[in-house]
Amino acid sequence: MPLATLIHRASLPGPQVSVEQAVQLLEGHYGLSGKLKALGSQQDLNYRVDSDQGQFVLKICRGDYSALELQAQHAGLRHLAEHCQVQAPRVIPAKTGSDLLTLEVDGQAVHVRLLDFIEGQSLTHLDHLPVSVVAGFGRLCGEMDLALANFDHPGLERTLQWDARHASALIAHLLPIIKDDQQRALIAGVVERAERQLQPLVDKLPVQAIHMDITDDNVVWQRDLQRQWQLQGVIDFGDLVRTWRISDLSVTCAALLHHAGGDPFYILPAVQAYHALNPLQPAELRALWPLIVTRAAVLVLSGEQQVSIDPGNEYSRDNLTHEWEILRVATSVPSALMEAAILAAVGQSLPSIEDEGFAPLLPGLVGREFALIDLGVLSPHFDAGNWEQAGIDQRLLAEAATTHGLAASRYGQYRLSRTRPDSAIEPDTFPLHVELQVPHGTAVESPFAGVVHQPAPNLLQLDGPQLSVRLWGVTPSLHSGAALVKGQVLGSVSGPLVVQLCRGASFDAPLFCTPSRAAAWQALCPSPAALLGLACDAQEELDSATLLARRDASFARTQKHYYLDPPRIERGWRNHLIDMQGRSYLDMLNNVAVLGHGHPRMAAVASRQWSLLNTNSRFNYAAVAEFSERLLKLSPDSMDRVFLVNSGSEANDLAIRLAWAYSGGRDMLSVLEAYHGWTVGADAVSTSIADNPKALNSRPDWVHPVTAPNSYRGEFRGADSTPDYVRSVEHNLANIAGQNRQLAGFICEPVYGNAGGISLPPGYLKQVYELVRAQGGVCIADEVQVGYGRMGNFFWGFEEQGVVPDIITMAKGMGNGQPLGAVITRREIAEALEAEGYFFSSAGGSPVSCQIGMAVLDVMEEEKLWENAQVVGGYFKQRLEALIDIHPLVGAVHGSGFYLGVELIRNRETLEPATAETTALCDRLRELGIFMQPTGDYLNILKIKPPMVTSRQSVDFFVDMLAKVLAEGL
Repeated sequence: MPLATLIHRASLPGPQVSVEQAVQLLEGHYGLSGKLKALGSQQDLNYRVDSDQGQFVLKICRGDYSALELQAQHAGLRHLAEHCQVQAPRVIPAKTGSDLLTLEVDGQAVHVRLLDFIEGQSLTHLDHLPVSVVAGFGRLCGEMDLALANFDHPGLERTLQWDARHASALIAHLLPIIKDDQQRALIAGVVERAERQLQPLVDKLPVQAIHMDITDDNVVWQRDLQRQWQLQGVIDFGDLVRTWRISDLSVTCAALLHHAGGDPFYILPAVQAYHALNPLQPAELRALWPLIVTRAAVLVLSGEQQVSIDPGNEYSRDNLTHEWEILRVATSVPSALMEAAILAAVGQSLPSIEDEGFAPLLPGLVGREFALIDLGVLSPHFDAGNWEQAGIDQRLLAEAATTHGLAASRYGQYRLSRTRPDSAIEPDTFPLHVELQVPHGTAVESPFAGVVHQPAPNLLQLDGPQLSVRLWGVTPSLHSGAALVKGQVLGSVSGPLVVQLCRGASFDAPLFCTPSRAAAWQALCPSPAALLGLACDAQEELDSATLLARRDASFARTQKHYYLDPPRIERGWRNHLIDMQGRSYLDMLNNVAVLGHGHPRMAAVASRQWSLLNTNSRFNYAAVAEFSERLLKLSPDSMDRVFLVNSGSEANDLAIRLAWAYSGGRDMLSVLEAYHGWTVGADAVSTSIADNPKALNSRPDWVHPVTAPNSYRGEFRGADSTPDYVRSVEHNLANIAGQNRQLAGFICEPVYGNAGGISLPPGYLKQVYELVRAQGGVCIADEVQVGYGRMGNFFWGFEEQGVVPDIITMAKGMGNGQPLGAVITRREIAEALEAEGYFFSSAGGSPVSCQIGMAVLDVMEEEKLWENAQVVGGYFKQRLEALIDIHPLVGAVHGSGFYLGVELIRNRETLEPATAETTALCDRLRELGIFMQPTGDYLNILKIKPPMVTSRQSVDFFVDMLAKVLAEGL
């Protein structure tokens, strides 16, 4: 290899051509004039040209570069135009007809070219790229390599500093540029290890023409109407070369690492997408990570060198931060792990281990029965949050050993004890080992021949030709460095025994890993079951995708689920939900579970009452009377009758029937953008197009929607908008009266829950209630979402408006998840229904439901949850409101207590709803460990309604993650 040429090329600063000189070149040789804007480049000079004839890119590079190489780039562009769907720039000929000009500017030779400008933006400035974009980079790389596979040109045989084949020589030359001894030693070490891995593979790597710079700098994208990134094209073919095909993907993956948030597994969707389109050979898959590491080192060294010789180059200086981050992430995990991860991502695996048969590790216990202790998410041993106690797993194992003699954990069973509430970090719940409780003094023997070591206190390691076994809790019988034959005594058990099996000793394996890394770590640290003679592997759980397919095949799809690919949730605790891999998600959705999930009082009360009696309310038992009395104590003094039902929909449906019976009419007023339930009656008065896209044109003739009193984005805005909204009510009442029809009533949420907890304009309900009652109608307060103390400052939503309704409907939080709803009213209204026959709900007011309902009230009082909603909820709103001044997307914060709405907008003047951004934000929050969903007719509001046990810690986590996502850009 011509090393001198390589070093010379790597040491060149960019050409010195001013904007004025570039304008003269453009006008003199291309007949174009326009505005020029400098574009970043490490060694070239690029200008964007905005002219009357279109947009172009003027590229100027040093005359030292071979014209043949530039001609190869042009030929490659023409080839891609014929063989690839991906857009690439066209070369614009000069007046002379040449597509390449070699000129002299101020005594320096330069090459000049003019290319099309592809509209769009690079993504290098974004901290986070969604998985779809990561996969898009990989797919693009695969498409380009397929299209260039049969392209050839003499100019491709070039000496290029970025060509991985020359990396070792370039790195050796540039390494002295790093002045810090530790940094220099780190780079030298990782490069040496990568080179050692690559060496046996290089002769097996396919060679072809590749772009070799498909990065976040050189691929342009645009957002579509749904705010999804769409690929526009590829630019900058300056690194086009004939070399190892896999180098192209390594360059792309390396560039993605500075968006990875420190996680090298982030690149795997790109690898999968490339391989699905353009299958990689086994040698290429094994070479990919060493090439990424090498690329990271070259980026840092080249960047540091370029800044040193061209300190005014802001592009190079700005990129250095990214380049160091790429190197940090690329060296953060063992290379063996990434090789296993890459293979697993494309459905392949490491070579199998030759099994000559292991000697038993614990020969004295062969044939003895172990108690295998369930430490997983659904374990019956875990209750009421006891898994949060330090050392709970070991305590359960010790207790089992006391009873059964021998006990063991299961390899690969996700551990509930390692979940992390209020954390964006994926928890390391997957055990790569087995824990055993066996009698002290039990002999431990070598399962294979090897050398024994003690790399750390209480750790004994036996290294064989292929495998290493790592043991904790063993007192060795031999000195470190001793060679053992298979079956020789290693030592004796002196404490809880931990056994881990690994492929060699070249990496330091953790005892636990995260679910996303489990497949890769399993390949490196397989189950030690064969050594133990114990069937201790975890049983395979039904994955979320398979479960979802089963659900869709039997459960009517009209019953929607959150998210396109929801995790499987089987456990909850307080204000968190836990998936089958032990990840905790902050629950910001569940206004049903007011006491939180898994409350022990609910379990005890339900169990006790089920053991006694559960029947219907036509029988005479104490609970139905006691619960009704307690509900009336919480209600206005004028109310003295309670109906108990199963849900909010049923409660609202019954309330409408009561209004019909009492008034003698059927016509109902309801508010636009509202949701009241799914029964025929409740659905009829529901007008939310988010819940029913046909809501506005499918209401029956007895329903009269009035203008939504939304003082933030409604037809009339501000605190003084009340009279304008009341006029809509007056207009509808006049129409009903003009048709000689009797008004039945008016139903409304006293706080606009479906729109994110927006307060109604001051005095609105007072005026509307007076108008409705004047025409013989009844006023229904739908408190299903906002009532029962959730708002913090008041128990019922109607208290904020200073009114008393005729009928209150309630459900959701009344039963903390038990189907339970209520209609509370006056005697004369309740008894009006008797003329139509008696009312009955089979399960409404059952003994179990009533006991649970009373227990909910007890716990809310004992645990001061109403006070928590006021204090922590008030703090919550303050933190959310602080985002308004920082993030333009946040338009307003509605509500109070634990019923809040964050409204996202694109323009603070027009209040254009940020619908697509809200969807993207919710999806991103889920990745960070938070369940959140949009609401409102435009689905641009975060409806925040968590369990009322939500803590200040959870509030801070939510707001911090929300701020993080907003800062990432949506």
